Amino acid sequence: MKKLIYGLIAFGMLLPVQGQNLKTIKKTLQNSIDEKKEALTQISDAIWEAAETSLEEYESSQILKDYARAQGFEVTENIAGISTAFMAKYGTGKPVIGILGEFDANAGISQKRKPTKEARIPGAAGHGCGHNLFGTASLAAAVAIKEQIENGTLEGTVIFYGTPAEETIFAKVWMARAGVFDQLDVCMDWHPGDNIISGTETSKALVDFRVMFYGDTSHASADPWNGKSAVDAMELYTTGLNYYREHILPTSRIHYQIEKAGDVVNVVPDYAKIWTRLRENSVEQVDVMYERAQDIAKGAALMTGTRYEFKLISGIYEILVNRTGAEIMQKNLEALGEISYTQEETAYANTILKEAGKPQIGINGKVTPLQETLPAQGGSTDVGDVSQVVPTIRMSATVASDGGPWHSWAVVACTGMSIGHKGMIYAAKALSMTMADLYKNPKLVEAVKADYQKNKSEKPYTPRILPGPPSLD
Repeated sequence: MKKLIYGLIAFGMLLPVQGQNLKTIKKTLQNSIDEKKEALTQISDAIWEAAETSLEEYESSQILKDYARAQGFEVTENIAGISTAFMAKYGTGKPVIGILGEFDANAGISQKRKPTKEARIPGAAGHGCGHNLFGTASLAAAVAIKEQIENGTLEGTVIFYGTPAEETIFAKVWMARAGVFDQLDVCMDWHPGDNIISGTETSKALVDFRVMFYGDTSHASADPWNGKSAVDAMELYTTGLNYYREHILPTSRIHYQIEKAGDVVNVVPDYAKIWTRLRENSVEQVDVMYERAQDIAKGAALMTGTRYEFKLISGIYEILVNRTGAEIMQKNLEALGEISYTQEETAYANTILKEAGKPQIGINGKVTPLQETLPAQGGSTDVGDVSQVVPTIRMSATVASDGGPWHSWAVVACTGMSIGHKGMIYAAKALSMTMADLYKNPKLVEAVKADYQKNKSEKPYTPRILPGPPSLD
């Protein structure tokens, strides 16, 4: 597979071009991405097939690093002590514009390239969030910009950030703590979706933590009075969380996953472990929930005579919307126009929707009008932490059927075929065009930075993570 990818990479010197206007530069960027479409498709498909989960994306990150090096970037590995995190840099001077690229998969949703549910590898991971397209498109945009810096049409520095583990541990928080984004004037970001939209919606902040309960074993029938059940404590903890749901804001979310609950039925269990996630529209609101969850765990332990331990996994901030950047991005989305699909692609999408029990409305390739700045409607992302330390411009591009379930086989079925590939190429073009606006117009960079300064919190950014590198344990 790697030989095929590298065989598609074209090498050659670019002739200096002076005085090109912005329209010509943007057309050149689009052409560059189109010329590499086959190579980019092979890269995204290789990552799709690897389908590696958080902190284990060794092959996926290596594919992107190798491509970046082949294109002339200086690659720095093991960023923030994370073996799959890296930076690929080209150019000198200002402005310094970064672009984020994710590549981790979702556990347990392997799917073949077909519109009906069937695992490619039973029990394996799959790209149900399109991160195989995410990292590839962002690197493609960086490469297109690099070519324009190389030939003298643009001036400045471009940095592609390979950012692992977005689905579970949120590696960008560790990268932000290490200061790797501090050098940027502006950061670019996109995310695969089921529509084309400039980023005006924030995200939910969250905290992830584990609660461990410790009791004493005994025979569950002969002498249960001599035991103290850790599972009883855990069940009372979840009961407390579930009663708490009635008294939280409508924007709040509570999730948990039981990871350990005893071993056999005839022994009073002395150990239980549960992973909990709390979400709200701001870090401050998450803090309120977090304190209550600790009280609930303490109460569960008191009621059962057990001991408990709280262990922070990580936490992320909400996205700080940059309205100025969104308006610049919107103009480029409108210039690109909609994505067109074949009858076969539309039929493929509708088969997925039928299988998933959703209305069969095909694929939405139209550009959404610029929206008002919106509170979080659903998910969370560690891009929120990046946006707290540097102005961040965001977008979404269509890679899957309209309205199908996300983080599911229905998305995996699209991210490894032409529907996903089209969204990837579209995103690469929109990102590079917006970056060109910033490189060519210093006043736009300053306007984006002013927007960031106006909206950022007066409190200093403090990452919610423990000392040391990230761990899934």
